[in-house]
Amino acid sequence: MTAAPPALDASTRPAGGVTVHLEGRGDELLLFVHGWPDRHTVWDGLVAALAPRRRCARFTLPGFAPGDDPRARSLDEIVATLLAVADAASPARPVVLVLHDWGCFFGYRFAERHPERVRAIVAMDIGGDAGSRANRAEMGWRGQFGALAYQLTLASAWRVGGRAGDAVARSAARLFHAPEPRSATAAMGWPYAVQWFGAAGGFGRPTVFVPSCPMLYAWGRRKPFAFQSRRWLERIARDPRNRVLELDAGHWLMRRREAELAGTIDAWLDGVLTRSPAPC
Repeated sequence: MTAAPPALDASTRPAGGVTVHLEGRGDELLLFVHGWPDRHTVWDGLVAALAPRRRCARFTLPGFAPGDDPRARSLDEIVATLLAVADAASPARPVVLVLHDWGCFFGYRFAERHPERVRAIVAMDIGGDAGSRANRAEMGWRGQFGALAYQLTLASAWRVGGRAGDAVARSAARLFHAPEPRSATAAMGWPYAVQWFGAAGGFGRPTVFVPSCPMLYAWGRRKPFAFQSRRWLERIARDPRNRVLELDAGHWLMRRREAELAGTIDAWLDGVLTRSPAPC
């Protein structure tokens, strides 16, 4: 009879006002940051696949957990949260960021401000030039109108709040086939309110993000429009350490193609972490 594999280490700890969930084993830490309308559980499958060889840390963004204060957060606050989580989970070594949706936006800004804390980046479906002139041109007027409509709807749901706002958020989550639409709340729309209404000081106009550390960028083509331009993809792909992965999937790649994605991440990290010892 084959012995069962040893249980993976798992624990939680507070950091930066959030609860950090730690799993797995290994020297490198993968720090997962989700987007709308998700929580840390959106990474369950991917973490289960990667944890036998990688330490994984994840948390729910402020305002996205049940009972959280629904107020808008500034970019400075979220970057500070990421730094606190990284320092608590991996105080002596830079981390590998694993990002999706708003997690990409926040993770890119974190990497810009704290490059010494980032070893490599795995990003999904929101590119470093999302919303740029090149990206908007490829989206066309229909795509731009669609993006504006849903984002203003979610920003407005946050402003309305309560049951009415929650109902709008859940309807949008069902429309976009989010993994857990019933858990969507109006409070989760605060990033859109910061972006479009200038809540908490607004996000400003970020520059196009091209990391100096290795990057794996995966995106799904089964969508009405993409949040990156071909020009940016080509720029990323020119660095031999990087990889661009186009998948026959929608927005939630980590749920729809988790086995393929986990294998790709594992193999890519084996290569880049050996060849590129320095952080961003």
